[in-house]
Amino acid sequence: MRLRTLHPVKRLSGEITVPGDKSISHRAVMFGSLAKGDTLVRGFLGSADCLSTMDCFQRLGVSIERDPQGPGTLLIHGAGMHGLTAQGDEICCLDTGNSGTTTRIMSGILAPQPFASLLSGDDSVNSRPMKRVMDPLSQMGADITSVRGNGCAPLLIKGRPLTGITYHSPVASAQVKSAILCAGLYAEGPTAVYEPAKSRDHTERMLRAFGADIEELDGFGVRIHPAEELRSPGQITVPGDISSAAYYIAAASIVPGSEVLIRGVGINPTRDGILRAAKAMGADITEVSRDDSGAEPIADLLVRTAPLHGTVIEGGIIPTMIDELPAVCVMAAAADGETIIRDAHELRVKESDRIEAMTNGLRAMGCAIIGTDDGFVIHGGTPLHGATIACHKDHRIAMSFAVASLIADGATVLDNESCVRISYPGFFDDLESLVQE
Repeated sequence: MRLRTLHPVKRLSGEITVPGDKSISHRAVMFGSLAKGDTLVRGFLGSADCLSTMDCFQRLGVSIERDPQGPGTLLIHGAGMHGLTAQGDEICCLDTGNSGTTTRIMSGILAPQPFASLLSGDDSVNSRPMKRVMDPLSQMGADITSVRGNGCAPLLIKGRPLTGITYHSPVASAQVKSAILCAGLYAEGPTAVYEPAKSRDHTERMLRAFGADIEELDGFGVRIHPAEELRSPGQITVPGDISSAAYYIAAASIVPGSEVLIRGVGINPTRDGILRAAKAMGADITEVSRDDSGAEPIADLLVRTAPLHGTVIEGGIIPTMIDELPAVCVMAAAADGETIIRDAHELRVKESDRIEAMTNGLRAMGCAIIGTDDGFVIHGGTPLHGATIACHKDHRIAMSFAVASLIADGATVLDNESCVRISYPGFFDDLESLVQE
């Protein structure tokens, strides 16, 4: 772990291009690997999590060239849905690193394969709940076991034929939905998933681009039909990650006199909760040069400093901004009045317990904040001061407190700067490029 000491700044100004979307980068590798034909991916996020997904498919026999047409490009030579192999091993051992996305969605892809696999990650991933994918996959006929018997990875998956089901998920989770849909590609008969609220739909959009027969259903449902093969669309362009843009949205909103243009951000309506919540707090955000011509809508975002006020964030908007809530907490700490965040229990089971991490860190900086079972009550407007922050090896905690440091009196010390590599390796350099004396 490396310490990072940060200081307040006068203002932020300039343009920034955030890295490619992490969720879409994962899926580009997955579906490009499962498709027939070559897929050129532009804007790929070369973060630790996405590289874990790439490594898993390379271990399954897929040939992937990195940077063949410059940084951020991949050329995936698809193996086809039935072309994955265990490379001669009795059990194919796959390391998913810190990536819960890789672990959960790969479970659905591996369940119908004609070989056995062992999925395991780092200590954080191996403590995150996996029964939420194990249960529906088991209902489809999968042989999937938690090796330690605690409902977490490592997961031993013995491939076998699957049958389509209709599943009513107790949580709105794109990872759960995606695991089931991927398994449904191989199942006998259609597979439908219903959620209590609509989660991000990158899987559905990309599967359609690869030729899958998938349809939206009333009541936050989606149905997929089995496929003989997926076929490459030839090229996929990954938009800028709105989760990474969230830190600049927060920073430009709270640092006086700031104006930041964030280029090429994906604004998928199942991911744009940060924009809606920030605007509800009074943020000044303008969409510039919006482009809806591709599978994912994209826009430049112009963010200017604005007086923020408290609001209530709850219900169906939460799944559309679950990863951005730590940054929103920082905005709430700087806002006048009370902000209440509810229905976000999922924050308890991310890379860290993000409710506890944000509560303890903001309290150490002088914010009046209460962590609840499923969110926060934040009384904003009190000036923040520097503190030593425990990041818990969680990239989103580290980057959120880096934003808080910009308006805190004195020095703020992050106990682990290296964890930002999980999603945004160049974050500190990019943030520094916007600082104006």
